[in-house]
Amino acid sequence: MRSRSARPASRRTSSWLSLANIGIALALAAGLALWIALPWPAVLALAVALLLWLLLTRSGKLALAAASIGIASLPQRWGASSVIIVGIAGVVGVLVAMLAMGEGFSATLRQTGSEDTAIILRGGSQAETNSVITRDQIPLIGNLPGIARDAGGQPAISPELSQVVNLPTKADGTDANVQVRGVGDAAWAIRPQVRMVEGRKFGQGLRELVVGQGAQQQFRGLEVGHRIELANQDWTIVGKFAAGDSHDSELWGDAQTIASTYNRSAYQSVTVRLDGRNGFRTLKAALEDDPRLKLDVLTTRDYYTRQSEQLTKLIHILGIVIGTIMAIGAVFGALNTMYAAVASRAREIATMRALGFRGLPVVMAVMLETMLLALLGGMLGAGIAWLVFNGYTVSTLGQNFSQVVFQFKVSPALLWSGLKWALGIGMIGGLFPALRAARMPVTTALRET
Repeated sequence: MRSRSARPASRRTSSWLSLANIGIALALAAGLALWIALPWPAVLALAVALLLWLLLTRSGKLALAAASIGIASLPQRWGASSVIIVGIAGVVGVLVAMLAMGEGFSATLRQTGSEDTAIILRGGSQAETNSVITRDQIPLIGNLPGIARDAGGQPAISPELSQVVNLPTKADGTDANVQVRGVGDAAWAIRPQVRMVEGRKFGQGLRELVVGQGAQQQFRGLEVGHRIELANQDWTIVGKFAAGDSHDSELWGDAQTIASTYNRSAYQSVTVRLDGRNGFRTLKAALEDDPRLKLDVLTTRDYYTRQSEQLTKLIHILGIVIGTIMAIGAVFGALNTMYAAVASRAREIATMRALGFRGLPVVMAVMLETMLLALLGGMLGAGIAWLVFNGYTVSTLGQNFSQVVFQFKVSPALLWSGLKWALGIGMIGGLFPALRAARMPVTTALRET
């Protein structure tokens, strides 16, 4: 009878323990998320408060003294301590690199646009590839208010074609998408940041192309003077341009020649220079009031920012998920290391407690030691990410489903975020070993060898 009644009690106990463990895990996850979300002024305030507590209070001074003893013995435990440093360095390095990729891609597209120019697309179109603007609409657009005029009184508008073609990449020779943009003379005036750095501009009515510096880095056969085949026709590369934005990933040619090559009777977009601060609102209102023009308009900054949003969010989510998975492993590594450190220093900790070191100073001593190792790991990971990935050039699918060449951007904000992740892992990894050290019976610990 006793064994039968014991089984339900045992099951209830195990279920309560499981619920307690789940609750602790959720609380720690919430605490880590809250810590990572803290702005730097709040983190600085916490750091100052901790420093004042360590320097001005008796418990703080005892914790600092106990921590100095443990830190002084780190060289004797360097092999085990390096597990924490390397594990956290890996988490921070991967996380910062992933987020730097999204930051670089987003920054490249943000730099492409400005508040001084606008892009006009067919109503409801999300990108140039699914937009159609007929040729008879171009004069109507040019007469709209809100568009700037050049010195000759002509509207500053650039009707443009967008054609995605396949070219072999330099990396492995496989075909990848690249955007060919058909433009006229107005495109250069509307985008003054686009400048020729080699060769010359294409000629009107000729099968000539100029290539962006990013496209030339990523694709084969785009050197000045080379010929490539597009739509079963030979095109000559006559120049290279630099824009410092996503246009670096494009090939430019004469709009009329590209239209006849691909049998295009319409344009995909019209880029315009706006007339003053209120130019965009004036142009938008004029488009809405004209029933002949069922078109949408965005500033080019808004347009290219929207093009980057989905991929940037995806990269950010992937970075957080991968970082979290690696962080769990790093936490367990820190737990094992610090549990082993506490066990090996049992007599030392017991002696300190016998001399008057209470629970709080002991807990803080172990936590400070773990946080120091975590900080070293975070700095190592952040440094590696900055040295290896900052400015690293890659290409990926962007707007219009074509390759966009961009550089990883390891910003100070990302480095700071990586360090907060490292310190958060250190706090969780050192908490339970610290509590064990504070609760360790003094008499039992003193008898251990």
